[in-house]
Amino acid sequence: MPTKSYDGVDVSVDEQGFFTDPSQWREPMASEIAAEEGVGELTDRHWQVIKFMRHEYEEKGSGPSVRALGKTSGVSIKELYQLFPKGPAKLAAKIAGIPKPRGCI
Repeated sequence: MPTKSYDGVDVSVDEQGFFTDPSQWREPMASEIAAEEGVGELTDRHWQVIKFMRHEYEEKGSGPSVRALGKTSGVSIKELYQLFPKGPAKLAAKIAGIPKPRGCI
């Protein structure tokens, strides 16, 4: 299984770079992953989505779809695409250290 190093820690990832063990994720890793994905500096709005993604994963075992994210995170779908331009649910999940949400290509 592939590994990546974030914040000086080697973590297990799948072939697309998503964490296979979300318990390995730490907040300082998020900014490194965001930079690697071209997101730039994480704002409070980014963190709102990232924390929501982790909470949903812990509660339901999967990250939410873009539609569910837009309806329940407090961030509109339009803003989600501004914050995470390459696909909000997929990119936010990667930065949040959770597996790729079901339904994401």
